[in-house]
Amino acid sequence: MIEIIITLILGVFLGTITGIIPGLHVNTVGIIIFSISTTLLKYTTALCLCTFFVSLAICHAMMEFLPSLLIGVPNEDTILSIQPAHRLLLKGESRKVIRLVSFGGYSSIIILILIMPILFVILPPIYYGLKNYIGYLLIIVMSIMIYKSNKNNITRMMSLLIFLISGILGIIILSSYLGSNMGLLCMLSGLFSISTLLYSVNNESSIPPQNNDKSIVVNSDFKKSVFAGSISGCILGLLPGLGPAQGTLIAQTLLFKKNITPEDFLITNSGINISDTLFSLMAIYLINNPRSAISVYVNDLIQNITLNHVLFFIFVSLMSASLSCILAIRIGDRLIDNISKFNYRKLNIVIIVLITGIILIYCIVNHGCLWYIFLCYITSIALGILVNVLDLSKSNLMGVLIVPSILMYLGIL
Repeated sequence: MIEIIITLILGVFLGTITGIIPGLHVNTVGIIIFSISTTLLKYTTALCLCTFFVSLAICHAMMEFLPSLLIGVPNEDTILSIQPAHRLLLKGESRKVIRLVSFGGYSSIIILILIMPILFVILPPIYYGLKNYIGYLLIIVMSIMIYKSNKNNITRMMSLLIFLISGILGIIILSSYLGSNMGLLCMLSGLFSISTLLYSVNNESSIPPQNNDKSIVVNSDFKKSVFAGSISGCILGLLPGLGPAQGTLIAQTLLFKKNITPEDFLITNSGINISDTLFSLMAIYLINNPRSAISVYVNDLIQNITLNHVLFFIFVSLMSASLSCILAIRIGDRLIDNISKFNYRKLNIVIIVLITGIILIYCIVNHGCLWYIFLCYITSIALGILVNVLDLSKSNLMGVLIVPSILMYLGIL
């Protein structure tokens, strides 16, 4: 029991670090730990390592909104295209954002646990009934996503082109000799992390003074958003490759609202992120199909996942979410109090160097081809910057995972 508690705390600690450092993905730590798991198993148990991975994933999902809220803040010229969190930040309501996201995510995991008996009954037959049509469902969801998230046909065509190009990049990299771990690390870091950091290096924006309002209203809209986030997270678990952006569209449909408020968006998005993280672990048992890198590691460490394992992971997830919720609020408030002391440009440069160094070291340790990885890395960064320049949604870059998934389920790849 003591080992379990220690590894849970260690997972929360490292999840906090990966969460608050922009661009540092949970899979970066996960890949490193999993690659040395054979050695670690000489000193600990597979269950302890799985506890670490679960707590790491849950805590990261609770924390990762902090850097996206406080770093890369847009200027007045891009005010119309910014994220809902930044809209509230520019109004001085960042403390409210932190609590909305934290309590929204925590509430969603509670809802997911409460409805789990129902999910155990209905999800397996739904999944196996739709399994042969998942490729078509992904095409439909992405078609609706691209159409509804763009205001005119020009941006729709550009978004579709970016989606297809990123899909081709995903097919090339994931089918190369790099392997899925190295390929994902290189590709996702370039597309979503480094490209955004490079683009914001010259960003001259600043954060306005923030008020001390920490109150949030737990009304019917809050509860509906939490519930929609939990259900959407489960749907994402059934449809491979989709991310929170696509889940938010699904949640918006569940809420029966054409235009959701920034508060609704934040609660729902946080709920999707957390519930998807937990459901990806449940999916190992329910449909015998891990739905995330972390769940793949857990599935590899424990060959035969039983109901007892699932209940144990639920307990670990709940403990991790509880600790992470408290930490997110405390750390968020502390960062807001000291945000004026940060140099955005220097911080972004340090993180760029750190992530690039991790990729190079991981490549060398695994005897990878440096020039090929460098080429894939630069290509991913360039495509990510292009999306920023064109002022398109980064969700279009999820084509790197969705397009290969579509082709795989259609039997083409």
